[in-house]
Amino acid sequence: MGGPMASNLIKAGHEVTIWNRSAEKAQRIQDAVGGRVAVSPAEAAADSQIVWICVSDTEAVERVVLAEDGILGVARPGLLVADSSTISPTASRALAKRIRERGGDWVDCPVTGSKRGAEEGKLVFIVGGEGEAVEKLEPLFQVMGQRVFHVGGIGMGLSAKLAMNLNIALIFEGLAEGLVLAQKAGVSLRQMLDIIGATMLRSGVSEYKGPFLERRDFSPNFPLHLMLKDIRLMLDYARELRVKLPALETVEEVYAVAADEDLSHADYAATLTLLEKWAGISAPAENPA
Repeated sequence: MGGPMASNLIKAGHEVTIWNRSAEKAQRIQDAVGGRVAVSPAEAAADSQIVWICVSDTEAVERVVLAEDGILGVARPGLLVADSSTISPTASRALAKRIRERGGDWVDCPVTGSKRGAEEGKLVFIVGGEGEAVEKLEPLFQVMGQRVFHVGGIGMGLSAKLAMNLNIALIFEGLAEGLVLAQKAGVSLRQMLDIIGATMLRSGVSEYKGPFLERRDFSPNFPLHLMLKDIRLMLDYARELRVKLPALETVEEVYAVAADEDLSHADYAATLTLLEKWAGISAPAENPA
């Protein structure tokens, strides 16, 4: 996600310095569209007005911010950090506190729209932060996305994003279980998708994922290991808030088994193949990943 986001900023004429844990990925962006490659987060942030983070998990964000060569070491009054990673809201608030102690500011702005949305500049940003900081980011949001939802203070964007991904996980699980039950009874997947599309069962999840399921295409638009990470963030956050999520607890078990069966780097829709396996349905593709 971060690569296409950086590329779109460069194409729009912004001066962008890029750092990635895998240096060759940053180099590919420079070779394709320009920008300058930094050797560390600190170097990338040192002369920047805005630092934009988009990495995989809480630990990765903490490394970018708190490591010896991290952003915190060069944080200063006026620096604005925008984090589009999906991480713990509690951890995000703690990191924001550290940056603000140095005179900077922090906005959590996780995204939805998948890899294609990032490439086309059609992401949706779900934002938590103070009004002035969010306003400063508006021109950049417009380059990378099509909608911006400012839902409250720091951590609130992440709270909304986790709730949204919870719905995606549960809706897809229901879709997959229904398709497997129907297939086991002799109803084709194509017929079921047509029925779903013609009735109140229709959803953004079924419309987007249906063609991939029919083609048995499980290339990673949203890798299963990242959805499992998000599910565990949801459950941890729910425990903090004293909220019970019984359906999600069951879905977490499905994803954990799928990860154990080497589906971690397939799209999360590959959980369908695990349900088919449990049902004794022969899948057309031997290796869904």
